[in-house]
Amino acid sequence: MISAGVDVGSKFTKVVIMKDKKEILGTANLRTGVDHHKTAQEAFDEALKNAGIEKDDVGRIIATGFGKSSVPFADDEVSQVVAAGRGAYFVRPSTRTVIEVGAEESRGIKLKEDGSVKDFALADKCAAGAGSFVDAMARYLELPIEEFGKISLTAQGGAAMNAQCVIFAESEVVSLVHQNVPKEEISRAIHDAIADRVASIVRRVGIEDDVLVIGGLANDPGFLDSLKREIGTEVYVPDSIAPELVPAIGAALSE
Repeated sequence: MISAGVDVGSKFTKVVIMKDKKEILGTANLRTGVDHHKTAQEAFDEALKNAGIEKDDVGRIIATGFGKSSVPFADDEVSQVVAAGRGAYFVRPSTRTVIEVGAEESRGIKLKEDGSVKDFALADKCAAGAGSFVDAMARYLELPIEEFGKISLTAQGGAAMNAQCVIFAESEVVSLVHQNVPKEEISRAIHDAIADRVASIVRRVGIEDDVLVIGGLANDPGFLDSLKREIGTEVYVPDSIAPELVPAIGAALSE
């Protein structure tokens, strides 16, 4: 049977189409606009095109994400935690801890050996918005988002940032710029601060290897480096598919 997972996130809407819960036939990843219904439909249509199939070929459609109720053509819904866990286990069966960091949400998920969710913890408001914050700071420092993550790796130490709230952290960044602190040091400080907040969420469920990082910020090498140092263990990202597509995979795998 062919199934589809539709993950409507605050920034991007992702769709994954699978055959027999084993093979990925097609994917799509579109920016979520104001009209969530329209974006979901467009992303689904693009995934169908990429898979080379028609809508009638899809036997089941499962929605997830904060906008899962905006998918009128879905047959059912699944929670973001369950979708992320199932998707993570599919791409890396040895995963026991899932760290998901998206545009507006962060969460830690502990998996059992069979891939089912054992425990999870969500960010409070001040620890949320990690991806959006990185985007905003890259624009403020006039750096492409790809470059912003990479230069963090060249920093010698990283300036100190003490704010635990994104809004106050923005003020600290402005202050660092005015002090002529090099951009790479500011980037390192920002990534370290985000990693510290994310790690505090994950520690609530306990960190057990393997640790898989998913969501948009898993594409940021600066964040991955900071997170690895913060939690004191190796972290992995999916090697065969974009990390932001993992929850959509989990949705497609849902009954």
